Amino acid sequence: MILYIDGDAFPNLLKPIVLRAIERLNLQTIVIANKKINIGKSKYITYMIVEAGADEADNKIVELINSHDLVITADIPLADRVISKNAHAIDHRGELYTKDNIKNYLAMRNLMQGIRDSGEMTKGPAPFNQKNAQEFANQLNKFFQSKT
Repeated sequence: MILYIDGDAFPNLLKPIVLRAIERLNLQTIVIANKKINIGKSKYITYMIVEAGADEADNKIVELINSHDLVITADIPLADRVISKNAHAIDHRGELYTKDNIKNYLAMRNLMQGIRDSGEMTKGPAPFNQKNAQEFANQLNKFFQSKT
């Protein structure tokens, strides 16, 4: 299994959590973004910068992943593409996307986007906090335990 991290908007609170998991599991990891980001130093991490553009990092991740790989992303359309390739996706708040739930998340995301596009003001997600980081850490550990 390879871990891919969608580096665009990756929360700083998650960096030490992910780095510990990478080191503990000797997990080959590829961080893909359109700008330089740093999760930490590890012989298991490769950093890849792609061209600037809305979906360039997403497209590169989808190009590289294989079934059973894991992607960490808050991008629901990317998670849908990942799931369609029989890989796994976890968001920054600890939600494990699956074949059973991804279409619902995608439909809700598209509905809210349509509402915003019509000019309606909507509340965005709550600010990312320590509780979200803990939920992510729990889900990540649960995921890795189920795969070993």
